[in-house]
Amino acid sequence: MSGEIEFRSDVTVELVRAQATDRDVLFAARVSTVGEQSLDSATGDTAELAKRDRGLINYLMRDRHGTPFEHNSLTFYVQAPLFVFREFQRHRMASYNEESGRYRELRPVFYVPAAERNLRQEGRPGKYEFFPGSAEQVDLVQTEVRTQSEAAYASYQRMLDAGVAREVARTVLPLNIYSSMYVTMNARSLMNFLSLRRKAEGSTFPSFPQREIEMCAEKMEDLWSQHMPVTAEVFQANGRVAP
Repeated sequence: MSGEIEFRSDVTVELVRAQATDRDVLFAARVSTVGEQSLDSATGDTAELAKRDRGLINYLMRDRHGTPFEHNSLTFYVQAPLFVFREFQRHRMASYNEESGRYRELRPVFYVPAAERNLRQEGRPGKYEFFPGSAEQVDLVQTEVRTQSEAAYASYQRMLDAGVAREVARTVLPLNIYSSMYVTMNARSLMNFLSLRRKAEGSTFPSFPQREIEMCAEKMEDLWSQHMPVTAEVFQANGRVAP
């Protein structure tokens, strides 16, 4: 077997490139009224934003004038289980590049739910609620996930050792194997993603995301808000409705 199997209950999110500030929103918005003079809004420290600048960003968010929030770019590096990536890629306003199981041998890193992760689902479609599992359920989930992951990776290795192509051998691997990818989006797209993938207080339209993608969304929002603090603030203040 190639390497020792690793089990994780977390995700990795890093902001590897950001061309995104609150001033990007201002110059994009003001071109409609002052033309090339709007470039004056593109320079300076975010901390020095005038009250009218903050008011403009709030107005754009509140009245859902969305395009000024598109003139920026954020690239995140994400490590998460494969089933999380399939949820990411339902958001078609981002660009994705994922590691390939055709071109590299996949590492034996698997997701196992942490003991505190809710395990029981109750209710009808659209009205689900999730609750903690019993000690017996937690033990069952941990045991079964670990056992099946180990068995699947051993099968994968046996096929690779026999000369089977990686793209064929990977068919036995489960959805909880970790993958990695780059995700690039602008702030408007990110706010749309966050509005759906975080269960957050103050949301006009509450969302009920799967916990594992919410873990990614929490980290992404924290990193983004460091670069566009005013935009993040008014996003929250206006009910977390993407403009």
